[in-house]
Amino acid sequence: MGHLVTVATCNLNQWAVDFEGNTKRIIESIQKAKEAGAKLRVGPELEICGYGCLDHLLEQDLYLHCWEMLERILKDESCYDILLDIGIPIQHRNVRYNCRVICLNGKILLIRPKMWLANDGNYREMRHFTPWPRPREYDEYHLPRRIQKLQGATHVTFGDAVISTPDTCIGVETCVRNPENVILTMLIRNPTLDQEELFTPDSPHNHMSLNGVEVITNSSGSHFTLRKLDTRLQLIMEATRKNGGIYLYANQQGCDGDRLYYDGCAMILVNGGVVAQGSQFSLNDVEVISATIDLEEVRAYRSAISRGLQAAKSKAKYDRIQTDFELSSEEVDLDIGRGPSPPIQPRYHSAEEEIALCSGCYLWDVSYPLVNAGTVLT
Repeated sequence: MGHLVTVATCNLNQWAVDFEGNTKRIIESIQKAKEAGAKLRVGPELEICGYGCLDHLLEQDLYLHCWEMLERILKDESCYDILLDIGIPIQHRNVRYNCRVICLNGKILLIRPKMWLANDGNYREMRHFTPWPRPREYDEYHLPRRIQKLQGATHVTFGDAVISTPDTCIGVETCVRNPENVILTMLIRNPTLDQEELFTPDSPHNHMSLNGVEVITNSSGSHFTLRKLDTRLQLIMEATRKNGGIYLYANQQGCDGDRLYYDGCAMILVNGGVVAQGSQFSLNDVEVISATIDLEEVRAYRSAISRGLQAAKSKAKYDRIQTDFELSSEEVDLDIGRGPSPPIQPRYHSAEEEIALCSGCYLWDVSYPLVNAGTVLT
């Protein structure tokens, strides 16, 4: 069994209710991830419908069209042979959830609903969704007929579970703030907030890490505010520095047809260090970054006695969805030209650069649909 794994995450310029365009960009990102040799691809939050759908999320048609687009992705064989983490809103037993769907070769392995919702500042997720209130519990979700035909089954696991492959274990959390929003808001309002307090909430990645999850995906719809990237990086770096592990962060990039600008900056971190970082401001619709990581580095990092005692004592046990798909291979391990991606220094813009770049990118993005439709701007 190999131990070198290549993973990918992305920035996508998704638009609210642009189902066709969003799906095209998702498929393009999957294909680019495969070209980079990745066996896991992570995308932004609610990427199929776009994050800024607002009260369209209260309309039944939106959920139908999202399933139609997911069906298209599942049927596309160019999206096979890679584990996919895709953002989509789903109704379960007449309750709306903000979900991640973990897919492989045309079938759904897990639907993971968001557990902590953003409901402060510019966010009103509680208006449109309900948080999943049962950590480490799950239901059986009754699939739509069109998906049942592809799945070869009528039900799939819906809830807080993890994916177990022969070589590693993968968990999901949504949005970088914890509880997935409140702490970052506190830090932005009070930049001197002590870093120890930042991690006092009962964060999902802590329990997953103690339960042996080595790869954690984080899909976000995080908008730009001045100097926010510093805080975002601190949160993720501390999470992986404390727990060890591989952390993939994906974000939307662009204005989504809304008043906000989402500033991308997809990242891959290992054991507290950055190994890949995407652009914060860009005019590209699809940007994919990848990294090759040695799973043994994670296991060695977690070998401290104190960590082992906490892991053995922890009662937070996750149900594991089993798959035969492997992220690593013996052939890659034997290739002397391949090795782990080296750590890099995180890239930050100055405050003046952030203001200039955000303004320009927002104005371009908000005018793009008009220009593309033939409207002349004066």
